[in-house]
Amino acid sequence: MIELGYSLSNRFPDPPQTDYRQAPVRSLRYDLFCGDVYLEVDGEAVETRWGWVPVLDFAWALCDIAEQLDEDPQGSRSAAVQTADLDFTQNTELLRFARRFGWVEVTATWLRDAEPLVVRHADFRREARDFLQDVLADLTDLHEGLADNPNIWSVQGRFPRI
Repeated sequence: MIELGYSLSNRFPDPPQTDYRQAPVRSLRYDLFCGDVYLEVDGEAVETRWGWVPVLDFAWALCDIAEQLDEDPQGSRSAAVQTADLDFTQNTELLRFARRFGWVEVTATWLRDAEPLVVRHADFRREARDFLQDVLADLTDLHEGLADNPNIWSVQGRFPRI
């Protein structure tokens, strides 16, 4: 079983003049809502403790990665390895995702000796979408006008809960 979570940082608050109703995609993904994220599979976890990870971008990118890993026409029957990386722009670290058959291995470059986390692709995809929708719900509760942003509507519609 996979679990995803986050915490927003007090050290990197959003600018007080932010108009969430009109914030462009770039700001929503990279400049706002900074904090830490974690990914846990069967009691083993990968987490950041940097405080500056753009949480919405992380959730959005996980959904993109789940879809990218599913591009092989043979799907879970494919022996070919499908890979995708989620890089953290403020340093050189990344999360690497590798799918073979119906399984996804997740490795973090900052945890050099850790065993990869292994999860079923269907579970990863479902949890990534649930996580994105939960993050969006939390953020729209916290920030007035964010729920009225058309970019938020687009990502909600693109990655609905499964």
